[in-house]
Amino acid sequence: MKKFLINDNDCGQRVDKFLSKAMPQLPKSMMYRLIRKKDVKVNGKRCEISTKLNAGDELTVYVKDELAAGKQHDMSFLKVPAELDIVYEDANIIIVNKPVGLDSHSGSTFTDNLVDRIRHYLYDIKEYDPDSESSFSPAVCSRLDRNTCGLVTAAKTAEALREINAAIRAGKMTKIYRCITVGTPPHGSGIIEAYHKKEESRNLVKISDTPIEGYKPIKTGYKVLAVKGSLSLVEITLFTGRTHQIRAHMAHVGAPVLGDGKYGNVAVNKRMNVFRQALCAYSVRFGLDEDSPLAYLRNITPEAPAPEFEKRFFGDQLG
Repeated sequence: MKKFLINDNDCGQRVDKFLSKAMPQLPKSMMYRLIRKKDVKVNGKRCEISTKLNAGDELTVYVKDELAAGKQHDMSFLKVPAELDIVYEDANIIIVNKPVGLDSHSGSTFTDNLVDRIRHYLYDIKEYDPDSESSFSPAVCSRLDRNTCGLVTAAKTAEALREINAAIRAGKMTKIYRCITVGTPPHGSGIIEAYHKKEESRNLVKISDTPIEGYKPIKTGYKVLAVKGSLSLVEITLFTGRTHQIRAHMAHVGAPVLGDGKYGNVAVNKRMNVFRQALCAYSVRFGLDEDSPLAYLRNITPEAPAPEFEKRFFGDQLG
């Protein structure tokens, strides 16, 4: 038998979703059978697969001891530094400035990553204790490519993660980037729409101006902030968030991102000695509903420090 006391980060989940995280060693087929046979109870009463858990509930699973072991917490995040460039932080979220060269998530060939740095930091300040959590750990709400710098929002609580992810799905979280392009986008500013398809095998995307089966619509806003020779400093507003959207869409309209080795101008990159895309997630706007527990975030306008590429090429114009 295994008992769980549901805390604030566990509540709001269906029984089956909670158990799949809290008891990952329990086969799903067995978990569903236990629920059907009334061997899973909430506060001593039978429950359904769809039963939602509330804070303070006691969940009991009547299962053999060899399957009753709780989740083994992965403490490998303590192996990476807790070093962070924090732009904003409160009890629910933390917004950090990710440097170029750091992965957003674990799972690649690189050990160090932003998620683990955030977990290590929160562990050190005693805002994250894996042993007190059955199903939640702090997580980023979006990611940036390894070679893109800028703001990443992470949730400290399950409620914050649900709220931010819901806002992203509803298009109520606006991401604003700055980049340097080779050439100037047409008309100096505007909103451009096209169609996007990712080729998984090549980790490459294609852009079409007309609808094609398998392509998804994209929408990108832009505004030229400064021009210097063949280079333009451009502010980008993402209305959709597809893979490599900015890099591929800017290249499609004849203004590829400087330093981009996949969609960019290789000759210019080499001449300018820039081999990582000059692209920064500069700011974020939270358009959460007024009744959201995170509605107060509508009043903040976090911005990343000016990236090195901006200071290098346009520092004299921008002061």
